[in-house]
Amino acid sequence: MLHLIDGLPPSPEDLAYLATTNYGAYTSFRVEAGGVRGLDLHLARLKASAEALFGEAVPEDKLRHVMRMALGETTTAWLRIGLFSPEIRPRTPDAVIRPKVLTTISPPPPPLGSNLRLQTQTHTRLLPEHKHTATLEAIYARRTARQAGFDDALYVDGEGLISEGSLWNIGFLQGDTVVWPQAPMLAGVGQALIDQGLAGQGMNSRTRPVHTVELSAFDGAFICNSATPACAVTAIGDMDFEIDDVRLRCLRAAWASAPLQPI
Repeated sequence: MLHLIDGLPPSPEDLAYLATTNYGAYTSFRVEAGGVRGLDLHLARLKASAEALFGEAVPEDKLRHVMRMALGETTTAWLRIGLFSPEIRPRTPDAVIRPKVLTTISPPPPPLGSNLRLQTQTHTRLLPEHKHTATLEAIYARRTARQAGFDDALYVDGEGLISEGSLWNIGFLQGDTVVWPQAPMLAGVGQALIDQGLAGQGMNSRTRPVHTVELSAFDGAFICNSATPACAVTAIGDMDFEIDDVRLRCLRAAWASAPLQPI
C-alpha cells in the first residue's frame, strides 16, 4: 500500500494529524487499464465535498496530477483520494483553505459478497450527501449487524424510510424496473453507472421514497458500490428475496458498459 500527500511522501506531522483528527472527505475507485469508470463523477464528488468542508476545491488538474504520480506505471489498482487540512482542528475549525490530497494505492478489493442478509438500523449519516471520513458510524453499523447474525446494515429513518447501507447504495427490482430509494443519502457512483447503462440492457429505473412496509412489493434487491457492481440481497430483516441471476447479470453489464475515462 502506497501513501502520498500532494504527490510526496507523508510528513510525520501530517500522519499525526490524520491519526488524531477525523475531518475530511474521500472517494475511491478501481483503476483498470489506466482508466476509471465514472471518473468525472468522482471528481465532481471531491469538488463538492471540498467546497462544503473546506471552503475551497482542489483544481482538477492538480487532482489528476497527484493521481498520475501515485500510480506511476501501475495500470490496475484501487485508488483512494482523501482531502484533509491540518489547519482545521477541533479548537480551530474556522480556516477556509484548499485541502491537501492524500492518495493511497492498493490492490483492488474483492466485492462485498455474493449475497447479503441485511439488518435495518435506524440511522441517518451526518452530512449524508458527502463521502466523509467519519467512518465510526459505518464500522459500528456493520459490526453490530454481524453480531446480530446479519451481513451488513441498511439505514432507515424513524418512519421506515430507506436510504442507504453502511458502504453502499441499494436498489429494488420490480420486473424490469430498478427502484432507487429517495432519501438523504450519498449519490453513489456505482449506482449512477448502473442507472446510465440500464436502457442498453432492456431495463429502466425510477427514484422514489421506499419504506420498509412495502418490501413485499419487490421481487428482488441488490447493493452496489465502486467495488461491488451488483450483489444480491437475500433478506432484509425477516423479508426474504429470491436471487435472479439473469437480472443481476444485466445490472453488472449496465455498470460495465460505462467507458473507462483516462486519468
